Amino acid sequence: MKKKLENYAFIDSQNLNLGVRSQGWKLDWRKFRQYLRNKYNIIEAYLFIGYKPGNEALYGNLQKMGFLVILKPTMELPDKSVKGNVDAELVLHTMIQFENYDKAIIVSGDGDFHCLVEYLEQQGKLLLILAPNRHYSGLLRKYNNYIVRVDLLKNSLEQKKTGIRGRSKP
Repeated sequence: MKKKLENYAFIDSQNLNLGVRSQGWKLDWRKFRQYLRNKYNIIEAYLFIGYKPGNEALYGNLQKMGFLVILKPTMELPDKSVKGNVDAELVLHTMIQFENYDKAIIVSGDGDFHCLVEYLEQQGKLLLILAPNRHYSGLLRKYNNYIVRVDLLKNSLEQKKTGIRGRSKP
């Protein structure tokens, strides 16, 4: 009997969240975690996110949904925007866990992950790239046969309204 593959996902949460929101909808993170588990047998889903004080409930909820939350310290820029680039952490954890998974999914459309994607493919460890929308980096176009666009999954992954004054689910 063939052993079921144990696959891991490495998720650039900001890239995914902003990419989906740019299409006019919100991702239901619980449904997304179930989708990864059911469709691709993702047993570990690493979610890389910038840490902002006051968002502890969000991080806890994401953990309860089954994500392994990796927090990156953020910096407040002079214009009051917050910067918390998680690229290095995502690459590092993908390599730290390299021997523990059969295949990896990279969830981002960011071309900064080109060298990681290239290496995973060369090693036979790349399952696919989940890009938030059609505007993913040209550096990833070489891997079009691995790309699945999250925006095309809107019907099954969109956060639905509760019907109570139009509020979204928590």
